[in-house]
Amino acid sequence: MSIQDESFYTQCRAAYLSVFKSSLANISSKQQLCRVLQQAGRNPSQAILNKYWTGKTSKLNFDDFCEILKNENKTDENELLKAFRKLDANNDGFIAHSELEKALTSRGEKMTTEEINAIFSLADVNKDGKLDYAEFCRLCVSTVEQCQMAALERLEADAKLKRQNFGSQSYSPPKNPAAPVCSTEGPALETSQASFADSTAKKDSRSSSRSSSARSRRSSVSNAITMTSSSSKISKVQEPSGLQDWQHSFVRGCFFVEEGSISSLQYQLHLPQTTDVYMTIQPVSLSNRPDKSDWMSTDTALFVMTAGENKEDSTLVCFTESKDKEKFVWRGELSAGTYHLLPFTSGCRLKKNSKKNTFHKPKELVYQTDTGELDLSRELRLVLSDIFEMIDLDGNGLLSLDEYNFFELRTSGEKCDKEAWAVCKENFDMRSNQLTRQGFMELNLMEVTEKEGDPTDLWATLEAMGYNRLLQLVEACPFQIDVLCEGAQPQLLPIRLDSGTKLLHQAVHKSVTASAQPRSLRGNDSVLIHTYKGEHRISSLITNKTNQKVTVHVNNEQNKNCCSSRGMDVFAVEIPARTKMVCQHVLPVNEKQDWTYSCIETILPGI
Repeated sequence: MSIQDESFYTQCRAAYLSVFKSSLANISSKQQLCRVLQQAGRNPSQAILNKYWTGKTSKLNFDDFCEILKNENKTDENELLKAFRKLDANNDGFIAHSELEKALTSRGEKMTTEEINAIFSLADVNKDGKLDYAEFCRLCVSTVEQCQMAALERLEADAKLKRQNFGSQSYSPPKNPAAPVCSTEGPALETSQASFADSTAKKDSRSSSRSSSARSRRSSVSNAITMTSSSSKISKVQEPSGLQDWQHSFVRGCFFVEEGSISSLQYQLHLPQTTDVYMTIQPVSLSNRPDKSDWMSTDTALFVMTAGENKEDSTLVCFTESKDKEKFVWRGELSAGTYHLLPFTSGCRLKKNSKKNTFHKPKELVYQTDTGELDLSRELRLVLSDIFEMIDLDGNGLLSLDEYNFFELRTSGEKCDKEAWAVCKENFDMRSNQLTRQGFMELNLMEVTEKEGDPTDLWATLEAMGYNRLLQLVEACPFQIDVLCEGAQPQLLPIRLDSGTKLLHQAVHKSVTASAQPRSLRGNDSVLIHTYKGEHRISSLITNKTNQKVTVHVNNEQNKNCCSSRGMDVFAVEIPARTKMVCQHVLPVNEKQDWTYSCIETILPGI
């Protein structure tokens, strides 16, 4: 992590702890979000708050807060001055009270008379009813800087806060914002609902090192596992002979990075009779990206569960543990019946993109032809062609209404009904009541034409599909599931499960607990650690059997050639009473080299 990144996260912590007692605490309201953003030097409008606190938001954690700060710039004096100058009719550096009140109570986010009077009380130096807006802007920025400095000083001075949030290790914030902090942090992408604290610093002295080690030994588990490189492994599941003669069905899908989680469609498999099955899942490249795409290194897995009448009746049948090149594989016998197929990726490699390319100009999406008509740019057409492949789930080169609706639900949250589909049939290229690739282009062109070339909605669509402003696919991973059966024709159907996330959690939890003997955390026999060692992934799960929440400090600093789904070397996870929770998934950074997992888990005092 660079010095700039370390300074950024230190300031994030300082702002967060100015509002909350612990960085394990969650932001639970829009008002709290506004307050903590202001502590971090931002001046959030209602539009900005609504962007991050939607109708579906119930809480945000510290990592979400850090991601928001990366996207939102600090209050800038020049920008404030620029806004006020638009109201300065005489261009003399002053704005009359009546002019300001008229502007701020009738435009944009309307202010109250009391709020406007408060502004004047700060910057009406001569008490002549005129606002010296340059002085007001200077006061605003100065106040922000003073608040941030005070927060940093509190963070440095309060040793109790440090122990509470950073576990048993000592922490030394920088004397100034540019000084390095020995920490490693980043956004964590977990399907489990955990909150996690900041990473900690290395010990500054021998005495602090000895004392922290003594505390760790009283209540921690050190679990060292050495894994060999993938190049020296032979898949335990060999491809059956005569596989080309087996009955085959496949379906496509895509993982999408959300705030704090990863989502995907889920599927239903129907087998008319008991049969031997060979099942695979793998990332797939797209036609307009023939080179080795970044997402091709994403780990995938497929969990198979029985399809009971409700989620409590569903049980884990199997999952793809073995790997053959980029395919994750399972082979065995399945009885006749219906099963849920739940795609999974650990979040170790597919993460929220923190590089915002702020120094690069966004790609052009729409341009005006010589005849004055609007058209889609060549770059956008290539991207839309790739998106067409991503949502063409059966790979037949056409989009059915169901396939198109998966796209609509992903990008707009709404569905296209049969009447609207009939209108599409009249206006866009279709074949057998399915939208062609050309028709998909025509539909997007019509929508941007109706907006008179405004690309705002197009960008929203592209970002929902995982693209950044340079039209790079950075927050999504297309995949393909193949099911081959020796004695029956498998039927695959994409579905959207309301309880899908809970089912996937249930499957992951069962896969870990079924294959890993629990070990109690020293000092508390009611807190258990399960560590699953697969062929290519290590996963740990914590079971809290107590009647109160438990906070566990996790230290990965002794790991070698490892990356964690948490994105941090040191963090804390809060497990509610009488629940199980995934602590982390771990993969090798370089699969061609051996890797060592050596994790220390420690119970923190009550927070």
